[in-house]
Amino acid sequence: MNDGHEPERTFAALPPSRGRGFASSWWGQAWLKALEDTALDGEQLKRGRKLAREGGVGAVSVRPGRITAVVQDRDSTAYRSDVLLQRLDDEDWDRILDMASERAGHIAALLDREMPPDLVEDAAAAGVDLLPGIGDLEPECSCEAWDHCPHTGALCYQVARLLDQDPFVLLLLRGRDERRLLDELQVRSTARAVRGSHAPGPPGAEPSGPARGVRADEAFAARDILPPLPAPPPLPVEPGPPASLHVETEPGADVDPAALEFLAADAAARAFALLADAVTDGHERRPPAAELSPDQDAVRLAAAARPGTLITARLATASGRQPAGLDAAVGAWRHGGAAGLAVYDEEWLPGPEELARAQAQLAAAWEEGERPHLRAVRNRWTVVGSDAQLRYGRDGRWWPYRKERSRWVPAGPADDDPAGALAGVSLEA
Repeated sequence: MNDGHEPERTFAALPPSRGRGFASSWWGQAWLKALEDTALDGEQLKRGRKLAREGGVGAVSVRPGRITAVVQDRDSTAYRSDVLLQRLDDEDWDRILDMASERAGHIAALLDREMPPDLVEDAAAAGVDLLPGIGDLEPECSCEAWDHCPHTGALCYQVARLLDQDPFVLLLLRGRDERRLLDELQVRSTARAVRGSHAPGPPGAEPSGPARGVRADEAFAARDILPPLPAPPPLPVEPGPPASLHVETEPGADVDPAALEFLAADAAARAFALLADAVTDGHERRPPAAELSPDQDAVRLAAAARPGTLITARLATASGRQPAGLDAAVGAWRHGGAAGLAVYDEEWLPGPEELARAQAQLAAAWEEGERPHLRAVRNRWTVVGSDAQLRYGRDGRWWPYRKERSRWVPAGPADDDPAGALAGVSLEA
């Protein structure tokens, strides 16, 4: 019986197999040959084959060294039948695994549920028989027959069908379950690749080239050795709140708990945004966002802070802006992020191509006689006689501005159409 520590697989009873053979793979046929060459009474095997074909074999349990099933005779009497096959020792398995790890084709074949013939031949040449031979399938049955009876014969025929589907059944019977075998193959393949990449040359010789990596065909063949990654957890509805820093221990003189909590909440919000972007379609094709300068990041943080807080005052100092200037910069950030802030801060002279494109857009934006009178200074077009302005961005979009307390401040998001950008800004002085 299984002591609870050995691997075991149980296969549900297979349906009747009338009109077909029991093995189509070469290793399944080798299994049946071992059975038929071992049994002394061919008539008993014929009865066993008929029992298996009629569906008389129940669920089959496979564990190292033994297969077991309950087989029903034609009169419905049930017998426990076992077939024993000698399990390989650790030294034998080391030879097999070393040989299999040296050839990517062996790994690929096993992952495709095929038994590589050259692996079996190489193992046999090294003195290790993977497939059973004459006398290797030892029967035990509750009918107390001393040779293969119809019940153990039926079990062997049914196992041939299982072997057709999965040669790991045979490897488990020989002592290694699929997971352990593939893990050990991966360890050996990785170690062999590392040894090859660090193999020393002749004494005193300079390295002949870069360290050898893993061959592409070997890497591809081993793609399924590791278990699949678990499915990612669902995206939360919103970022979690940061931990509270209001504890009994007083903070140091140079530590501001409110500022730390604010930065922690900002880090959580940014991580949430990065995660949400990473799981959207096409993420891998989008270029990464440009890194913000300290001044830009101070404005970004101020856009997330509560108005009038000490944090806002500290950010104004850090950004080198006056409070009113920081408020306007925050408005630019909220309307357009880093691009909107750049339009607020930069004054630039469009080149001939950009200028021609901007003038063409202005000419097409209004009907004849409806275009406001605009005075251009570099990339800024001010509506004469009003507190409205258009700023032309380096990306070819138009940004609306209005004058408040003698300062130009952002008035809305960008628009490809200058008339559309200006539509929400009052043209009265």
